[in-house]
Amino acid sequence: MEKSKADLESDVIPDVESNQDLLSEESTARPAWGSKVQYILAQVGFSVGLGNVWRFPYLCHQNGGGAFLLLYLLLLLIIGIPLFFLELAAGQSIRQGSIGVWKYISPRLMGIGFASCVVCSFVALYYNVIIAWSLFYLGNSFQSPLPWNDCPETVNQTISETECEDSSATVYFWYRKALHVSDSIEESGGLDPALTGCLFAAWALVCLAMIKGIKSSGKVLYFSSLFPYVVLFCFLIRALLLEGAADGIRIMFTPNLSIWGDMQVWRQAATQVFFALGLGFGTIIAYSSYNRQDNNCHFDGLLVAFINFLTSILATLVVFAVLGFRANIITQNCAERSVTIFHVDPQASFLLPILNGGFWESPQQVQTDLKLLFTSVSNLIYFSILAVLCCIIGFLLGLVFVQHSGNYFVTMFDDYSATLPLLVVVAFEAFAVAWIYGADRFLNDIEKMLGWRPWRIYKYMWRFVSLGAMLCLLLASLLRMILKRPTYQAWNREKAEEQQLEYPPWALGVLVGLIVVAALPIPVMFLRQLLIERFPGHSRGTGVAVPTEEEEETEEKESPADPDPRGNGYVLVQAEDGQD
Repeated sequence: MEKSKADLESDVIPDVESNQDLLSEESTARPAWGSKVQYILAQVGFSVGLGNVWRFPYLCHQNGGGAFLLLYLLLLLIIGIPLFFLELAAGQSIRQGSIGVWKYISPRLMGIGFASCVVCSFVALYYNVIIAWSLFYLGNSFQSPLPWNDCPETVNQTISETECEDSSATVYFWYRKALHVSDSIEESGGLDPALTGCLFAAWALVCLAMIKGIKSSGKVLYFSSLFPYVVLFCFLIRALLLEGAADGIRIMFTPNLSIWGDMQVWRQAATQVFFALGLGFGTIIAYSSYNRQDNNCHFDGLLVAFINFLTSILATLVVFAVLGFRANIITQNCAERSVTIFHVDPQASFLLPILNGGFWESPQQVQTDLKLLFTSVSNLIYFSILAVLCCIIGFLLGLVFVQHSGNYFVTMFDDYSATLPLLVVVAFEAFAVAWIYGADRFLNDIEKMLGWRPWRIYKYMWRFVSLGAMLCLLLASLLRMILKRPTYQAWNREKAEEQQLEYPPWALGVLVGLIVVAALPIPVMFLRQLLIERFPGHSRGTGVAVPTEEEEETEEKESPADPDPRGNGYVLVQAEDGQD
């Protein structure tokens, strides 16, 4: 039922322009997906990626196992699912891309879409470095024996490398052979030739995929979305057969709730929700914009979120099962050394909890194990979405990550270039819909579109709970950065262990600059629109581009479902004939 004018005005902040109705006649003439299965696979294929098989298990181990799982599930329910449904519904009702959706809701908030593009660029820079690492390990995996299987011997071939013996063969290979890591972020050490070549190969794959496009969406989506699950199940079966796998899984589901007092853990869990579901990147909106208007986007949101969560659990099971096996091996090796040095009984039961406890309290070896375990999967998952020129620029900018200190820059980008900006972007999305356009009006539009009204709880989640939680996390994260100087993990060669170092002043400047640049389009475009509204006749003279009437009415014609896509900045997916 239509709301009265007074009711509508009560939902909208005064003096802020927004469109009267999302379901405009102009937005209905838009291509559609070939089938519902194809669309679901596209959303799953985008949301399920390195964030599930690499980032989530690493954060889960680093932040208390079961406690992080519970925290992630909590934030998924109060932030992830409501905002995922918001993006799906906005894209399907307005039927435009990320920039067009927010411009349609309010021209003053068009910067939200541009900020999403900047965040995507930052993530693409360092995610391709992770792919380069995977390619490096893939190349080395053809050796026999594997180079990370045993510690290398010294020049006289009689004793093993001390640094390797004090850590482990995998950790030593990761830091000393793969990265040739420097002692700190201040020591560049020059480019690593092998990783530079792998980075070039990673960007070349992205470039070739962009040029070629996806000519047969059904076959590609069915393979790219489903094959990683086949690989994960194979890994899981193998991992469960290893000795000590049950110990690792037990640690995974044992919560250490004391970590909930650390705001850094909350921020990482919230950011992982954004990464896992793909919130704030704009692709969810773009994909859903090619749905039919009567498509049940609410069911789609719940289904994709459920599949995504199960994928994260599956990947984490594999990792913790393997870590349990490695803990068992390390325990046995330490017990054997104890026999030699201290002449203690190798079967002494008191050694096991001490040694196992020491292993599980230190995340030192986790990152290496994740790279080894998911080489095949991570090679399959990357974005095919930048233009050729952007690929070249991305490769050149990415050279900073393949220096000997490059790993520290990857950590910086992962912690700050995407996490806080994503909080800002998604918070503005919720604010735009719930307060600028109006939550009730938005639910009315969804009711017109679906034929039934979604749960009323979404109104309160968008306006208060989800938005409030994100603002609290954002403010707490900024206060933590101010009160406590940011740190990073560096490799200490002499001690053969990781240590926490503070970022130097210039690195802090880079860190803050990344956050500012990612969020800057929002206020810039807001001020631009105010200038256009205030001085409509003089905006061209001031150098501000004013859209023409034709540009305002132009609708995006290229789409993942177009028969002849020309590249609109999203993954090119062609609909197949004969699909319902």
